[in-house]
Amino acid sequence: MLNHRGSISNQQQFWRFSTKGIAVRLFITCWLIYGLHFATNIVREIYPALALGDAFSFRLDEYANLHPDIFEKPGYGWHINNNPGVSFFAAIPYAISRPLIDRVVAWVNQSRAANGQTEPPAYDSPWPLARQFFAEAWRKGYDIKFALAAFVMQFFFMAPLTALSAVALFDVLRRLFHSNKTGLGLALLYAFGTPVFFRTGTLNQNLSLGILAFFSFLLLWNYSDSSRFEDKTRYFLAGVSAGTAVLFDYSGLIFLIGLFIYGALRARRNMLPGIDSRLKAITLVGWFLLGGLGPVCLLWFYQWKSFGSPFLPAQHWMNDTNYSGFGYQGIGLPQLDLIFLLMGDLRYGLLSTSPILLLAFFAPFINRGKKQIIPTLETVFILALFVGLWLFLAANNYSRLQFNSGVRYLTAIIPFLFLLVSITLMRLPTLLRGLVAVVSIYQSWSLAMYRDVENHLGVLGSLLRLTLGGFNLPVLETISRFQGQTNGLVPGAFSPIAVFVFVAALLVIIWLPPVEP
Repeated sequence: MLNHRGSISNQQQFWRFSTKGIAVRLFITCWLIYGLHFATNIVREIYPALALGDAFSFRLDEYANLHPDIFEKPGYGWHINNNPGVSFFAAIPYAISRPLIDRVVAWVNQSRAANGQTEPPAYDSPWPLARQFFAEAWRKGYDIKFALAAFVMQFFFMAPLTALSAVALFDVLRRLFHSNKTGLGLALLYAFGTPVFFRTGTLNQNLSLGILAFFSFLLLWNYSDSSRFEDKTRYFLAGVSAGTAVLFDYSGLIFLIGLFIYGALRARRNMLPGIDSRLKAITLVGWFLLGGLGPVCLLWFYQWKSFGSPFLPAQHWMNDTNYSGFGYQGIGLPQLDLIFLLMGDLRYGLLSTSPILLLAFFAPFINRGKKQIIPTLETVFILALFVGLWLFLAANNYSRLQFNSGVRYLTAIIPFLFLLVSITLMRLPTLLRGLVAVVSIYQSWSLAMYRDVENHLGVLGSLLRLTLGGFNLPVLETISRFQGQTNGLVPGAFSPIAVFVFVAALLVIIWLPPVEP
């Protein structure tokens, strides 16, 4: 819009020409669409967040036996069998929203009591354990609390965190390809054409730690040669981010070690020959370690308070399972079948779930000579990090548990791999590139909508359901399973198409100012 002098207003200039304006619109777009695809799964990481938000406690005694991953250590109470980092962060929006959630829960429970409702409504889920869990949660008065808390944690932590990773990728890729439009298109493809779309539907520590490690990598790389932070500040913040990845899950150790080595090599490469330069490089690595120490000490504190020993992981104390008999509590040497399953299993294989990621492994043959886009050190680091994580997960017998949850553990590497995917993708003919993007988004969107990989078709089942059954939203599907108890709140009354049209209208308004190249 022109002002009275016939020139573009400052607000219009910001949205139309500013890179920051594009980044803001990208963030809002991802946040809205991720929130729209919120899934109602009550994952184990929700329980510590509830305990922290309700009583500032690590103990989960009141949720005993509600989830198979909650166990008791005599004298220390009940806890989950994993690291608590993502729960710590998710507890923040929950604690803020708790007064409203408590009022809603109290009102619903009072209404049930007034109506004499003593038994839970029928929940027509195809999974017996899900039906059993809902009934037990309903009887304890937790069903509404769980649902609202899970949404708050997903919408105000998980969704914005993943959206922020898309913005970070946009900034990297626009600089590498010298084009805002190219950077934006690739960032949107990462956001909605890879399994990050699927995993952002629920609170998930694996994707979260991968995003934090990716932020650490970008700080160490300093791809824009920014002088905003001093070198020691960058290394310290990178250490904090990498250390927090370990707080989220012990697979974060692969990232912490890898980033430490990469940071040391990067510091050494950037220094001129001489004893003073070597000392500075060593100092920078020291700042990285100091930053990482804080989150790791917090993990040790949690383990000490929860289990009586700061250095032994939660898995050391948990009950035996079908998978824990292998090695040390399920961790041993890489298993050959798992090496292949992690890549190709139709239920949780990284490449079967997202074939576009295969393009990453062609990048080293393309990204060289005068046409090199990503420096060799960064390319080698990403591939080495991928192999390290792959082998670590192949040595983890619990990787087999993904059969009922879909690709999970390897999603941590996707932000890194997508940098290499972008190099190969941009070398493809325009028509082929567009076809790859459309197919990837269609497959990823189908999985985010239907989320069912446990059938014999694996990820192909979601594709088939989208193709034959049309659009879906996880929340509406869950509501539709309450037989006759939803007061009309079913997909027939609130059509997914109507919701999509409404959100699409919002996005059109957001993106009306065009993006300059």
